[in-house]
Amino acid sequence: MKFGKEFTAQMVPEWQEAYMDYDYLKTILKEIEIYKERNRPPSIKRTDGASGGLSRKLTLYRAFSGLTKRGNKNSPTDLESQVIFVPENTGNNNNNTQVQTRFLMATDAGGEYEAVYFRRLDDEFNKVINFYKSKGDEVIKEATVINKQMDALIAFRIKVDDPQMEAAEEISRFVSNVAASTAAMSATTPSAARRTSMSVIQEEGLGSHGDETTPTESSDPVSELELTKQEQQQLKKNKKKMNTITNKQVRPAPLEILNHVHINNTLETPRSTLKGFLKLPHQTKLKFNRENLRRIEQQLTKALVEFYHKLRLLKSYSFLNLLAFSKIMKKYDKITSRSASKAYMKMVDNSYLGNSDDLNKLMERVEATFIKHFANSNRHKGMSILRPKTNIREKHRITFSLGLLVGCTIALIVSLVLIIRTRNILDHVGSTQYMNNLFPLYSLFGLLVLHMLMYAGNIFLWRRYRVNYSFIFGFKEGSELGYRQILLVGFSIAVLALAAALANLDMEMDPITKDYKVFTELLPLGLVVLLLVILVCPFNIIYRSSRFFFLVCIFHCICAPLYKVTLPDFFLADQLTSQVQALRSLEFYICYYGWGDFRHRQNTCQSSDVYKIFSFIVAALPYWSRLLQCLRRLYEEGDPNQGVNGLKYLSTIIAVSFRTAYTLNNKSVSWRIAAVISSALATAFGMYWDIVMDWGLLQRNSKNRWLRDKLLIPHKSVYYFAIVLNTLLRFAWMQTVLNFQVSFMHRQAMISLVALLEIIRRGIWNFFRLENEHLNNVGKFRAFKTVPLPFNYDEDDNSKDE
Repeated sequence: MKFGKEFTAQMVPEWQEAYMDYDYLKTILKEIEIYKERNRPPSIKRTDGASGGLSRKLTLYRAFSGLTKRGNKNSPTDLESQVIFVPENTGNNNNNTQVQTRFLMATDAGGEYEAVYFRRLDDEFNKVINFYKSKGDEVIKEATVINKQMDALIAFRIKVDDPQMEAAEEISRFVSNVAASTAAMSATTPSAARRTSMSVIQEEGLGSHGDETTPTESSDPVSELELTKQEQQQLKKNKKKMNTITNKQVRPAPLEILNHVHINNTLETPRSTLKGFLKLPHQTKLKFNRENLRRIEQQLTKALVEFYHKLRLLKSYSFLNLLAFSKIMKKYDKITSRSASKAYMKMVDNSYLGNSDDLNKLMERVEATFIKHFANSNRHKGMSILRPKTNIREKHRITFSLGLLVGCTIALIVSLVLIIRTRNILDHVGSTQYMNNLFPLYSLFGLLVLHMLMYAGNIFLWRRYRVNYSFIFGFKEGSELGYRQILLVGFSIAVLALAAALANLDMEMDPITKDYKVFTELLPLGLVVLLLVILVCPFNIIYRSSRFFFLVCIFHCICAPLYKVTLPDFFLADQLTSQVQALRSLEFYICYYGWGDFRHRQNTCQSSDVYKIFSFIVAALPYWSRLLQCLRRLYEEGDPNQGVNGLKYLSTIIAVSFRTAYTLNNKSVSWRIAAVISSALATAFGMYWDIVMDWGLLQRNSKNRWLRDKLLIPHKSVYYFAIVLNTLLRFAWMQTVLNFQVSFMHRQAMISLVALLEIIRRGIWNFFRLENEHLNNVGKFRAFKTVPLPFNYDEDDNSKDE
């Protein structure tokens, strides 16, 4: 792979604009090369017709340079052959002077091209060094904050693990007070000194007991001497106790730091949300128990892992840019036959970009801190958390399993088609009964599998066009699923569902009881139960971290607006709005197996009033969740666009309700008119929001006509095609109110087809929605997650107030 492609592949996606523009500089060098090719003088030929002999002949008569010649850096010859002049002490840490290289050969033929090259090279270097400095300053400030957090953590651990350290601090205060009283004794009368020292002892609660040590007004020198000896004995005892504790822990942590911190309530719960809405005070007092210590350690672990990730990205940024400057200068020397790379790279190496060792030292300190305090001094365990690695062998195993499952899926589909054709099942008497009762059960798996295939395709394209979906979704590094894993799960479900459908395809019933086999009739329900059990399985099998992440997002969608809305939450809620038919299939499962006669393939769901009411609720539930999320964001962010987005989902809820009422009320004309009008308005509203707001397209002043300024896909026709296709698929869901019927297709098959088209539309929407989000992050150089810290310092609050 050429360096240009490798350089682009290893960039931090959100920092692309901050890297050295290698391709642009290479384009300038290409122009220089073309100019030199055009103006190169013809080669000198020998009289005998052979070429190249003259240069060889001339070299035979040159002066011998000697075998022991030592070059002089400041010799006139070197100064005359110097190509560029780079001022010293530029681009370092303490100097903000911009690098300005002077090209000394501007009078040569084509020198103006080379002068332009060095001006552009300086611009790129200044851009890189300024960005690197700004990010370096940010991590230094963050390191200071994490230092204070670690001090508070260690003090908190001591409070929880070793309560005796509190007594040690009291003894330390007692010693300092006694020392202060001793100093006061030398400046006061003996009786005053005695009373002062005794008051100190009594205040500390460590005075002697009984009447023997009760202070008196006697001025007897013997009693004064005895009291002084008692003080000395008490002091010796306290020092001995202090030394014993100090020997256990050589350097006691400053526990007084806990007096200046309080707990940050970063855990978002419905209770905390209601407290914030009602403006009730949060509990910030420190409670020294194991549960709080565990939670604090988890938060600081995440903070250190994310901080270390920042340092690694900055180190990669520095290394790649240094390598790019070296490569481009070598290319310049090769094209122009000059030797300017040595002087320029000396300046680059001495700059803050190449000479600063602060980043490496900080990485070493973070590694040592994390291994000691969060990995029990186990370096292998600590580094595996800081630098998670992908198992290459697992990839090969997944690829093999995926190929096997794809083959099984194709074989089962072919078998299913052949059995239907050979047995002429579509013309069978029980085909209508099968389509009304069993087809909705199995269509659920088809909807799920197609959605997973579309999501796997999204992941493949996001990686292909360097969309940092892992960072946008907030996945834990190293645990995010790739498209192979998604396809593996999807085709596993497909194989199980197709196998169950083949087993359930026999239309024959028992002639005596007129019922079907219980085992085969329960196969769809058993498969649903199996998937739910795997989804909530607490054991570390079948991508536990991803399943847990999915369940948390589902729970947040259900409990909206009681949780802070993040991108994964509303992104998943949008996916659910395209799976309304799947949710209705789950409702049908409950009705069919709970109140229906599955042995005879009969049900009375459509005539049940309870089922009809829940049809309204199930259809509107995903849109209701999104509406509440928009209202939560409108309340927190004050963004009016969130209110308009909420109106979009409200219009969709109205349209879905009218459509459901039209379907359940024997398709009356009045309900049909209301359904058509509301569906058309909701469709137009949603179509505009998809293209303009979610995708960021149709911008009038864009340099790409009716698109946006930045596009990841080089072919603009893809965006125009996506706009047209999204519009057509948006109107596909109106089939239920427009009564489009196909003679050879059953009603249930038509409903499933429309649902499949909506899932395809959602898959297309997913790619462009995340592309737009990625470009927004690139514009703001956002490449890191913000991790909440457990402690909040009072002095920080005071500084903010000031």
